[in-house]
Amino acid sequence: MNKLISVALSQYGVKEVKGAKDHPQILNYFKTMGFDITNYNDETAWCSAFANWVAKEAGYEKSNKLNARSWLSVGTSTSTPKQGDVVVLWRENPTSWKGHVGFLIKQSKRYVYLLGGNQGNSVSIKAYPKNRILDYRVLQKTA
Repeated sequence: MNKLISVALSQYGVKEVKGAKDHPQILNYFKTMGFDITNYNDETAWCSAFANWVAKEAGYEKSNKLNARSWLSVGTSTSTPKQGDVVVLWRENPTSWKGHVGFLIKQSKRYVYLLGGNQGNSVSIKAYPKNRILDYRVLQKTA
């Protein structure tokens, strides 16, 4: 199994806490990246924080940024994605600054299935329409 997928799966089911409390592991995704967790909570968009945490733990390059589209400049683009590659999606519209990022599990004719953070407020596997894909990215090992 791909190391990125293995690390991401170790977090499967981590879920936001309703109300004023925050899930400590979600805060840890921000903290591990060097962000002051007093500025964040588990309702902050955390898909990129999760992807960065996974990449760091697995020994791969990362974006070091909290916006999903920052992953468009990490790794190399590929037209033949494999399990574990990063998938960057647009959110709201293709030209918006907003997006989503996750790790490819599999794909069908119309959907990509991503393992990612902040999917239904948790680390989960979710299907996304392929027409929302901005790019597939292959990450390189850092060590």
